[in-house]
Amino acid sequence: MSVSFGTGRRLARGAILASLLMAGHALALAPEHETRRLMLATQEAVESQKWGEAAEYLNRLQQLKGEKPVDYYFYRGRVMQHSSHLNEAQAALESYVTRAGAEGSHYQESLQLITDIEKAREESALAAPGAGEPERIAVIKPAGDGRVASLRKLYLADSDREALTLHINSLLELAGWRQDQTVVRLDRPADVEYRVSVLGGELQIQEVRRGDDGRVVRSTESIPVFGINPQVEWRCEPAVSTCWVYDPRDGSRLFQLALNREYARDIADTLGLLVRTTQTQ
Repeated sequence: MSVSFGTGRRLARGAILASLLMAGHALALAPEHETRRLMLATQEAVESQKWGEAAEYLNRLQQLKGEKPVDYYFYRGRVMQHSSHLNEAQAALESYVTRAGAEGSHYQESLQLITDIEKAREESALAAPGAGEPERIAVIKPAGDGRVASLRKLYLADSDREALTLHINSLLELAGWRQDQTVVRLDRPADVEYRVSVLGGELQIQEVRRGDDGRVVRSTESIPVFGINPQVEWRCEPAVSTCWVYDPRDGSRLFQLALNREYARDIADTLGLLVRTTQTQ
Protein backbone atom coordinates (compact mmCIF):
# COMPACT_ATOMS: atom_id res chain seq x y z
CA MET A 1 0.00 0.00 0.00
CA SER A 2 1.38 3.41 -0.94
CA VAL A 3 0.92 6.55 1.14
CA SER A 4 1.35 10.04 -0.31
CA PHE A 5 3.85 12.43 1.22
CA GLY A 6 1.09 14.79 2.41
CA THR A 7 -0.91 11.96 3.97
CA GLY A 8 2.17 10.57 5.67
CA ARG A 9 3.01 13.97 7.11
CA ARG A 10 -0.54 14.34 8.48
CA LEU A 11 -0.33 10.88 10.03
CA ALA A 12 3.00 11.76 11.61
CA ARG A 13 1.59 14.98 13.07
CA GLY A 14 -1.40 13.04 14.41
CA ALA A 15 0.88 10.48 16.06
CA ILE A 16 2.95 13.22 17.67
CA LEU A 17 -0.18 15.00 18.94
CA ALA A 18 -1.56 11.76 20.35
CA SER A 19 1.75 11.08 22.09
CA LEU A 20 1.74 14.55 23.62
CA LEU A 21 -1.83 14.14 24.84
CA MET A 22 -1.01 10.76 26.38
CA ALA A 23 2.08 12.22 28.02
CA GLY A 24 0.00 15.09 29.40
CA HIS A 25 -2.44 12.63 30.97
CA ALA A 26 0.42 10.55 32.33
CA LEU A 27 2.04 13.56 33.90
CA ALA A 28 -1.21 14.90 35.45
CA LEU A 29 -0.82 15.43 39.17
CA ALA A 30 -2.89 13.49 41.67
CA PRO A 31 -5.63 15.65 43.26
CA GLU A 32 -3.78 16.13 46.55
CA HIS A 33 -0.66 17.38 44.75
CA GLU A 34 -2.66 19.54 42.35
CA THR A 35 -4.43 21.09 45.36
CA ARG A 36 -1.10 22.01 46.96
CA ARG A 37 0.21 23.41 43.68
CA LEU A 38 -2.84 25.59 43.14
CA MET A 39 -2.77 26.77 46.76
CA LEU A 40 0.84 27.89 46.35
CA ALA A 41 -0.07 29.67 43.11
CA THR A 42 -3.04 31.35 44.81
CA GLN A 43 -0.91 32.54 47.72
CA GLU A 44 1.69 34.02 45.37
CA ALA A 45 -0.98 35.74 43.26
CA VAL A 46 -2.67 37.30 46.32
CA GLU A 47 0.62 38.48 47.77
CA SER A 48 1.45 40.05 44.40
CA GLN A 49 -2.09 41.53 44.22
CA LYS A 50 -2.73 39.72 40.95
CA TRP A 51 -6.38 39.29 41.78
CA GLY A 52 -7.48 37.91 38.40
CA GLU A 53 -4.91 35.13 38.59
CA ALA A 54 -5.84 34.38 42.19
CA ALA A 55 -9.53 34.08 41.21
CA GLU A 56 -8.64 31.69 38.39
CA TYR A 57 -6.63 29.42 40.71
CA LEU A 58 -9.42 29.45 43.30
CA ASN A 59 -11.97 28.52 40.63
CA ARG A 60 -9.82 25.56 39.63
CA LEU A 61 -9.47 24.55 43.26
CA GLN A 62 -13.23 24.67 43.65
CA GLN A 63 -13.61 22.06 40.89
CA LEU A 64 -11.33 19.55 42.63
CA LYS A 65 -12.97 16.88 44.73
CA GLY A 66 -12.29 16.48 48.44
CA GLU A 67 -11.94 18.81 51.40
CA LYS A 68 -10.24 22.13 50.71
CA PRO A 69 -7.19 23.25 52.74
CA VAL A 70 -8.19 25.65 55.46
CA ASP A 71 -6.20 28.51 53.85
CA TYR A 72 -8.44 28.18 50.76
CA TYR A 73 -11.20 29.99 52.66
CA PHE A 74 -8.87 32.80 53.73
CA TYR A 75 -7.68 33.49 50.19
CA ARG A 76 -11.21 33.17 48.85
CA GLY A 77 -12.29 35.81 51.35
CA ARG A 78 -9.47 38.11 50.24
CA VAL A 79 -10.38 37.78 46.56
CA MET A 80 -14.11 38.22 47.21
CA GLN A 81 -13.47 41.33 49.30
CA HIS A 82 -11.30 42.84 46.58
CA SER A 83 -14.10 42.15 44.08
CA SER A 84 -16.61 43.93 46.41
CA HIS A 85 -18.61 40.74 47.06
CA LEU A 86 -18.74 41.54 50.76
CA ASN A 87 -21.26 38.91 51.87
CA GLU A 88 -19.30 36.14 50.20
CA ALA A 89 -16.03 37.51 51.55
CA GLN A 90 -17.32 37.57 55.12
CA ALA A 91 -18.74 34.06 54.77
CA ALA A 92 -15.40 32.69 53.53
CA LEU A 93 -13.38 34.45 56.23
CA GLU A 94 -15.75 33.29 58.96
CA SER A 95 -15.39 29.77 57.60
CA TYR A 96 -11.61 30.12 57.84
CA VAL A 97 -11.75 31.35 61.45
CA THR A 98 -14.10 28.51 62.43
CA ARG A 99 -11.91 25.86 60.84
CA ALA A 100 -8.45 27.21 61.69
CA GLY A 101 -9.10 28.58 65.17
CA ALA A 102 -6.77 30.92 67.03
CA GLU A 103 -3.74 28.89 65.90
CA GLY A 104 -4.37 29.67 62.23
CA SER A 105 -1.61 31.64 60.55
CA HIS A 106 -4.18 34.14 59.18
CA TYR A 107 -6.41 34.22 62.27
CA GLN A 108 -5.74 37.81 63.38
CA GLU A 109 -5.82 39.17 59.85
CA SER A 110 -9.12 37.38 59.15
CA LEU A 111 -10.74 38.91 62.24
CA GLN A 112 -9.61 42.37 61.16
CA LEU A 113 -10.90 41.80 57.61
CA ILE A 114 -14.28 40.68 58.95
CA THR A 115 -14.46 43.88 61.01
CA ASP A 116 -13.56 45.96 57.95
CA ILE A 117 -16.26 44.23 55.91
CA GLU A 118 -18.90 44.81 58.59
CA LYS A 119 -18.00 48.50 58.71
CA ALA A 120 -18.25 48.76 54.93
CA ARG A 121 -21.65 47.08 54.95
CA GLU A 122 -22.91 49.32 57.75
CA GLU A 123 -21.85 52.39 55.79
CA SER A 124 -23.74 51.08 52.74
CA ALA A 125 -26.81 50.35 54.86
CA LEU A 126 -26.90 53.92 56.17
CA ALA A 127 -27.45 55.12 52.61
CA ALA A 128 -30.62 53.02 52.35
CA PRO A 129 -31.97 52.15 55.80
CA GLY A 130 -34.79 49.62 55.94
CA ALA A 131 -37.41 48.73 58.43
CA GLY A 132 -36.02 45.24 58.97
CA GLU A 133 -36.59 41.96 57.20
CA PRO A 134 -39.77 39.89 57.55
CA GLU A 135 -39.45 36.42 58.97
CA ARG A 136 -39.67 34.79 55.57
CA ILE A 137 -38.21 36.69 52.65
CA ALA A 138 -38.43 36.44 48.89
CA VAL A 139 -35.30 37.66 47.16
CA ILE A 140 -34.69 38.32 43.47
CA LYS A 141 -32.74 40.86 41.47
CA PRO A 142 -32.89 41.59 37.74
CA ALA A 143 -30.87 39.02 35.81
CA GLY A 144 -29.10 41.73 33.84
CA ASP A 145 -27.81 43.75 36.81
CA GLY A 146 -24.18 44.54 37.46
CA ARG A 147 -23.91 41.75 40.01
CA VAL A 148 -24.07 39.02 37.38
CA ALA A 149 -21.53 40.83 35.21
CA SER A 150 -19.29 41.10 38.25
CA LEU A 151 -19.64 37.37 38.92
CA ARG A 152 -18.71 36.58 35.31
CA LYS A 153 -15.55 38.60 35.74
CA LEU A 154 -14.79 37.04 39.11
CA TYR A 155 -15.20 33.45 37.89
CA LEU A 156 -13.80 34.11 34.40
CA ALA A 157 -17.03 32.54 33.09
CA ASP A 158 -18.19 32.54 29.46
CA SER A 159 -21.86 33.01 30.34
CA ASP A 160 -24.19 34.27 33.08
CA ARG A 161 -25.40 30.70 33.65
CA GLU A 162 -21.87 29.40 34.20
CA ALA A 163 -20.98 32.23 36.58
CA LEU A 164 -24.15 31.77 38.65
CA THR A 165 -23.69 27.99 38.80
CA LEU A 166 -20.12 28.34 40.02
CA HIS A 167 -21.18 30.95 42.55
CA ILE A 168 -24.08 29.06 44.08
CA ASN A 169 -21.97 25.91 44.44
CA SER A 170 -19.28 27.94 46.17
CA LEU A 171 -21.86 29.32 48.60
CA LEU A 172 -23.42 25.89 49.19
CA GLU A 173 -20.00 24.50 50.02
CA LEU A 174 -19.59 27.11 52.74
CA ALA A 175 -23.13 26.69 54.06
CA GLY A 176 -23.22 22.93 54.61
CA TRP A 177 -25.41 21.88 57.56
CA ARG A 178 -23.84 20.00 60.48
CA GLN A 179 -25.52 18.21 63.33
CA ASP A 180 -22.81 19.40 65.72
CA GLN A 181 -22.22 23.06 64.93
CA THR A 182 -20.06 23.74 67.96
CA VAL A 183 -17.03 21.88 66.59
CA VAL A 184 -16.18 21.83 62.88
CA ARG A 185 -13.76 19.01 62.09
CA LEU A 186 -11.49 19.70 59.14
CA ASP A 187 -11.35 16.04 58.15
CA ARG A 188 -15.15 15.62 57.87
CA PRO A 189 -17.52 17.09 55.28
CA ALA A 190 -20.86 18.58 56.26
CA ASP A 191 -23.70 16.25 57.22
CA VAL A 192 -25.95 17.77 54.55
CA GLU A 193 -24.62 19.40 51.41
CA TYR A 194 -25.81 20.23 47.90
CA ARG A 195 -24.55 20.82 44.40
CA VAL A 196 -26.39 22.49 41.53
CA SER A 197 -25.96 21.98 37.80
CA VAL A 198 -27.95 23.01 34.73
CA LEU A 199 -29.03 20.55 32.05
CA GLY A 200 -31.05 22.06 29.24
CA GLY A 201 -34.02 23.82 30.80
CA GLU A 202 -33.70 22.08 34.16
CA LEU A 203 -31.77 22.60 37.36
CA GLN A 204 -30.27 19.41 38.77
CA ILE A 205 -30.10 19.51 42.58
CA GLN A 206 -27.87 16.84 44.12
CA GLU A 207 -28.27 16.29 47.86
CA VAL A 208 -25.79 14.35 50.00
CA ARG A 209 -26.77 13.31 53.55
CA ARG A 210 -24.34 11.61 55.92
CA GLY A 211 -25.60 9.69 58.94
CA ASP A 212 -23.93 9.13 62.29
CA ASP A 213 -23.19 5.55 61.21
CA GLY A 214 -21.19 6.78 58.23
CA ARG A 215 -23.88 5.91 55.71
CA VAL A 216 -24.10 8.32 52.77
CA VAL A 217 -27.38 8.84 50.91
CA ARG A 218 -27.30 10.69 47.60
CA SER A 219 -30.34 11.89 45.71
CA THR A 220 -30.92 14.10 42.68
CA GLU A 221 -33.97 16.19 41.90
CA SER A 222 -34.74 17.95 38.62
CA ILE A 223 -36.45 21.34 38.60
CA PRO A 224 -37.83 22.44 35.20
CA VAL A 225 -37.46 26.23 35.21
CA PHE A 226 -40.05 27.18 32.61
CA GLY A 227 -43.33 28.43 33.99
CA ILE A 228 -42.13 28.97 37.58
CA ASN A 229 -41.72 32.27 39.38
CA PRO A 230 -38.01 32.97 39.97
CA GLN A 231 -38.68 34.38 43.44
CA VAL A 232 -36.92 32.27 46.03
CA GLU A 233 -37.85 32.47 49.71
CA TRP A 234 -35.62 31.71 52.66
CA ARG A 235 -35.99 31.57 56.42
CA CYS A 236 -33.73 30.93 59.42
CA GLU A 237 -34.91 29.05 62.52
CA PRO A 238 -32.51 29.50 65.45
CA ALA A 239 -34.47 26.98 67.53
CA VAL A 240 -33.28 24.17 65.25
CA SER A 241 -30.01 25.83 64.18
CA THR A 242 -31.05 25.75 60.55
CA CYS A 243 -31.75 28.07 57.63
CA TRP A 244 -34.00 26.93 54.79
CA VAL A 245 -34.20 27.91 51.14
CA TYR A 246 -37.57 27.03 49.63
CA ASP A 247 -38.48 25.46 46.31
CA PRO A 248 -39.81 28.23 43.99
CA ARG A 249 -42.38 25.79 42.55
CA ASP A 250 -44.41 25.00 45.65
CA GLY A 251 -42.71 26.59 48.67
CA SER A 252 -41.48 23.28 50.10
CA ARG A 253 -38.05 23.02 51.73
CA LEU A 254 -35.28 22.68 49.17
CA PHE A 255 -31.94 23.41 50.93
CA GLN A 256 -31.15 22.75 54.61
CA LEU A 257 -28.28 25.08 55.51
CA ALA A 258 -26.14 26.17 58.43
CA LEU A 259 -27.64 28.86 60.67
CA ASN A 260 -26.27 31.89 58.84
CA ARG A 261 -28.59 34.53 57.40
CA GLU A 262 -26.01 35.82 54.93
CA TYR A 263 -25.48 32.35 53.44
CA ALA A 264 -29.22 31.78 53.13
CA ARG A 265 -29.91 35.19 51.61
CA ASP A 266 -27.15 34.91 49.03
CA ILE A 267 -28.02 31.34 48.06
CA ALA A 268 -31.69 32.26 47.59
CA ASP A 269 -30.71 35.33 45.59
CA THR A 270 -28.31 33.39 43.35
CA LEU A 271 -30.78 30.53 42.84
CA GLY A 272 -33.43 33.00 41.71
CA LEU A 273 -31.04 34.61 39.27
CA LEU A 274 -30.03 31.19 37.95
CA VAL A 275 -33.69 30.22 37.39
CA ARG A 276 -34.39 33.46 35.53
CA THR A 277 -31.22 33.21 33.46
CA THR A 278 -31.97 29.61 32.48
CA GLN A 279 -35.50 30.61 31.47
CA THR A 280 -34.15 33.15 28.98
CA GLN A 281 -31.44 31.00 27.39
